[in-house]
This record gives sequence, structure tokens and C-alpha cells, in this order.
Amino acid sequence: MKYNNNEGPNGKYIIQELKAPVTGTPEFQAMYKKFSNRILWIDNNVCPGSFQMNTAWYYAVPERDPVFEEHVHEYDELIGFFGSDPGDPYNLNAELEVTICGETHVITRSSLIFCPKNMPHMPLSIKRVDRPIFHFSIVSGPEYNGSAYKLKEELEK
Repeated sequence: MKYNNNEGPNGKYIIQELKAPVTGTPEFQAMYKKFSNRILWIDNNVCPGSFQMNTAWYYAVPERDPVFEEHVHEYDELIGFFGSDPGDPYNLNAELEVTICGETHVITRSSLIFCPKNMPHMPLSIKRVDRPIFHFSIVSGPEYNGSAYKLKEELEK
């Protein structure tokens, strides 16, 4: 039998609409929408049994710097940033600063970043965006856990 898109008995495994997570404060959520467009999100709440994944386009420099604070997860995480020029896919056409275990890296090329569980990572600063950046993150656990979406003032409480 052939089905269109997410129809049929197993269509529940095909996620085609954003079921946005409740992450961070309302202020953070409003700020996030000013520089990015979340495409899809999946976790155990969206599709039982799934690990967590976020996808978004970053298209501007956000008003908050850094965007995300240092945090850890109890699961491994894979973070991706990809340029949107099909003629030069490794050129990010942007400049990011990503910190891993206290070591800051300037990122100007399409990149995958692996963060083993319990490894401190971030902050993330978006310094320049000349073309949209496709971003994704995958946490191998059933839900996102970490302080990345919290405001610095919340972390200091």
C-alpha cells in the first residue's frame, strides 16, 4: 500500500509539522524568533520512543550574545551548522564562536560538532550571517535537557 506523506498506520513516524517545544522563558522564545526560524522538532513527546532533534534556519545576528550559555547533557549531542550556498557548501557564509570545554573556536565552514555526554559546551555567539545557516542539534536522549535556553540571570539564581 502507498500513502501520501504522513498518512497510514505508520505515518505517525513522519513528522511534517512543527510541534514547538516549550524551551526557555517567553523572552528567550521571542528573541529566538528574531534571528531564526525553527523548522521541525522531534522528541519523545512528539513521537514516543524518539530521541530529540531540533532543526532551524539562522538568518540574522541575534540581539543576545551569547545566544546559548554553557551547559551539559546527560546524553551525547551532535550539533550541525551548514552554509546555504549549493555552489560552495563548505563556506558557512557566516561567523560563529563555539566554546567546547572552555576552548573557543571561530567557525566559518560547515561543521558537525560532537559533544559527549557531560562535556561542557557553548556559549554560542553568532557574529555575522551573510546567507542563511541551516542548524540542527541532536541529543541522543528522549528529551532536551540543559540550560542552553535559559537567560543568564536565571542561571545565576
